[in-house]
Amino acid sequence: MNNSIVSLIRTFFAKVLTVIFFGLAVVIVLSLLINIWEGMHNQSDLTEILLKSINTGIIALAVFELALIINKEYSEPMDDEGNDAISSLRGTLPRFIGTVCVALSLEGLIMVIKYSQLELAGNLYYPVAIIISTAFLLSALGLFLYLTDKQR
Repeated sequence: MNNSIVSLIRTFFAKVLTVIFFGLAVVIVLSLLINIWEGMHNQSDLTEILLKSINTGIIALAVFELALIINKEYSEPMDDEGNDAISSLRGTLPRFIGTVCVALSLEGLIMVIKYSQLELAGNLYYPVAIIISTAFLLSALGLFLYLTDKQR
C-alpha cells in the first residue's frame, strides 16, 4: 500500500479516536458534576460524595490522557527515519502509565478509607492487591525504561 495512503488512514483514525475519547472525558466530567449536585440535593453523606467524585474524576483524567496520547502519537505524519517504536514508547508510555498508577493508587486508598469506615477489615485484601499491582506496574515501567536506555 502507498505510504501516503497509510499515513492518511492513520491520521484519520487518530483524529476520530481522539474526538471520541475527549467526548467520553467530557461526558464523565458532566456525570461527575451531576452526581455531586444530586448528592448535595439529597443530603447524602459528604464523605461518600467526595470519594465517588474522586473516583469518577480519576477515570475522566485517564480517558483524557489517553486521548492526548493518541492525538500526539498518531496524528502526526509518519517519520520512518527519525523514530523507532521503542523511542516512541519511551516518550508516551511513562506519562500514561504514570496516570494509571496514580489512578490505581488513589482507588486503593479510597477503598481502604471506605472499608475502614464501614468496618469491613476483612475486605482489605482487595485494596492491598490494587496497591501491590500498582507498585508492580511502576517497577515494570522503570525496568522497561532502564533496559531501553540508549545511553547505557
